[in-house]
Amino acid sequence: MRRTELLQEIRKMRFEEAYGGWDSGRLTQSEAASLLGVCERTFRRYLSRYEARGLEGLIDRRLEQVSHKKAPVDEVFNLTQQYRARHLGWSAKHFYAWYHKGGGVRSYSWVKNRLQEAKLVPKAKGRGAHRKRRDRAPLPGLMIHQDGSNHEWVAGQRWDLIVTMDDATNEHYSMFFVEQEGTQSSLLGVKEVIESRGLFSNFYSDRGSHYWHTAEAGGKVDKKNLTQFGQAMQRLGIEMIAAYSPQARGRSERMFRTHQDRLPRELALAGITDMAAANRYLRQSYRAAFNAEFMQPAMEEGSAFIAWIGGPLEDILCERFERQVGADNCVSFEGKKLQIPAERHRCHYVKAKVSVLRRIDGALAIFHGPRKLADYEPDGRLCSPELKAVA
Repeated sequence: MRRTELLQEIRKMRFEEAYGGWDSGRLTQSEAASLLGVCERTFRRYLSRYEARGLEGLIDRRLEQVSHKKAPVDEVFNLTQQYRARHLGWSAKHFYAWYHKGGGVRSYSWVKNRLQEAKLVPKAKGRGAHRKRRDRAPLPGLMIHQDGSNHEWVAGQRWDLIVTMDDATNEHYSMFFVEQEGTQSSLLGVKEVIESRGLFSNFYSDRGSHYWHTAEAGGKVDKKNLTQFGQAMQRLGIEMIAAYSPQARGRSERMFRTHQDRLPRELALAGITDMAAANRYLRQSYRAAFNAEFMQPAMEEGSAFIAWIGGPLEDILCERFERQVGADNCVSFEGKKLQIPAERHRCHYVKAKVSVLRRIDGALAIFHGPRKLADYEPDGRLCSPELKAVA
């Protein structure tokens, strides 16, 4: 299933949940729109289309065709050249007055956006937002938090504790220790949530470098230049939300203070000194007890989780790297030579563009378009298809 088709199906499944909640009076239009990741106006449009044509009315036909309103490349080039040649340093509004006087037919917003995309006109700073305490999400699965805490969890050893929890209920869906927080640990937390509960709507985190790229420390996140983690969330249709202050992550901070107070004592009482045993303790005892004590009921009945229908998660929740096949029909990847085995579809892949996938467990795979060519061990050894099937 192509990504666009998958996202269309996810939209339809989420709309059924949102529509049911709104129709029964459990959700307001604002809450139903938040569940879908759209504004109230768009939700009302969806209602009209759904009532007129059913779920098929929700399909976005724009994904299937090129807009006839899209400006030609030459028009955009001529506009930016005119600005560079005679109006460099002018504000967008000042330049637009001359553009319009000269017979230009595009809107002010279009002209301003093209100049800003070309880095000719700076973007204005946003106004300071009024701050207030953020309400919890009304439904489980609407927003998931993930964060890590570095602490001396057992005597003489500092590990990172990765927690993935629900904003609506505080329920911890995933908890485990790692040596250092990063892309793989974050992907693993998301994988455990989807496998146990289903696909969620929004992902909330700090601005750690494995979540976001930022042009400067403490600055705004770059929502176009995605990290490997961000690309995986995009493939799933999950919207990422960045926290811009410690106060915005207050629930996570308070939760970690509780863990730092309780968990080292419990691990010491159980005589646990290594990470493997500590992770077993989290899975078998601690997480369930913590949830039983600290979970809160959601504000609304129901759930925003939807069943995952998109195939093997390990091929989506992974890192992807583009490579070109060498003359020896091998792919070079981080000092390893990955030999592409012979197959009946094609004699060789020399000079072909392929994707190398590094999964959460470190195993590798090579894809040519949608077709998987081979699986590899983390050290680059080719996996036997028979052994893979048995595993």
